[in-house]
Amino acid sequence: MKTYEEKKRDLYEKMKEYTKEDICIAFSGGVDSSLLLMLAKECMKQQKKAGNIHAVTFHTVLHPPCDLEIAQKVAKEAGAVHKVVFVNELEQEEIRFNPKDRCYLCKKTLFQKLLEYAKSQGISVVMEGTNEDDLHVYRPGLRAIKELGVFSPLAEAGFTKEEVRKLAEELSVSVASRPSTPCLATRLPYGTEIKTEALEKIALGEEYLKKQGFSVVRIRLHGEICRIEIPKADFGAFLEKSQEMTEALQKRGFQYITLDIQGFRSGSMDEFRNEKLSRKNT
Repeated sequence: MKTYEEKKRDLYEKMKEYTKEDICIAFSGGVDSSLLLMLAKECMKQQKKAGNIHAVTFHTVLHPPCDLEIAQKVAKEAGAVHKVVFVNELEQEEIRFNPKDRCYLCKKTLFQKLLEYAKSQGISVVMEGTNEDDLHVYRPGLRAIKELGVFSPLAEAGFTKEEVRKLAEELSVSVASRPSTPCLATRLPYGTEIKTEALEKIALGEEYLKKQGFSVVRIRLHGEICRIEIPKADFGAFLEKSQEMTEALQKRGFQYITLDIQGFRSGSMDEFRNEKLSRKNT
């Protein structure tokens, strides 16, 4: 198994090769894509290349509005050409009812638009921020990325999420410690119709809880039941203000407010699928 330093060397070599020409990055403003952006900038500088880095952010109904603001900030820090593409995934009937392969359908739609933009700019190298850990959980969107020929340098170099954050801190990436903000559709059970009102309510509810001091939080919506996931270490602080926060969330349209005693789990709607995938890989 390669050490962190060996992986880092491999990653730099890959990025130096990719940045011999203009590149296009699917850029969410999260730590993975932000690290790619800063690496591309550094590699071009080392090679004294005057090329352009195009950071493409999708402004979609399935992602919180704060994602776009952060992406604009980081793209400006990197001096990248920032392109914002608006996409309404719910216009596709097959996506609207949150099927089990929703992530595949969404990624295919988004990355086809990304490739169209890259082609319009004469760019052949297109990349995104999948890391090694993503390869071992249920991520149907990865199939679309592979089918479309988009590069995933972090995964190619074997970088785990922890190693991504470590290198991001070394490079002083401003969002190095930013928690992940996955698609809002992950807050709903598969087979549930995705309605913009529900997504807006979830986004507002999570924003409110973050302002109360819970930086890592998910609101999973099961019909009338709002299931809140936060780290177990935050349970005490949450319960101290539970009455106040329950009333605030009910005013925002939630009815039955529950705290998940299992605590925060990234991708908890997929955890049984991930168990099957883990057993399959062992």
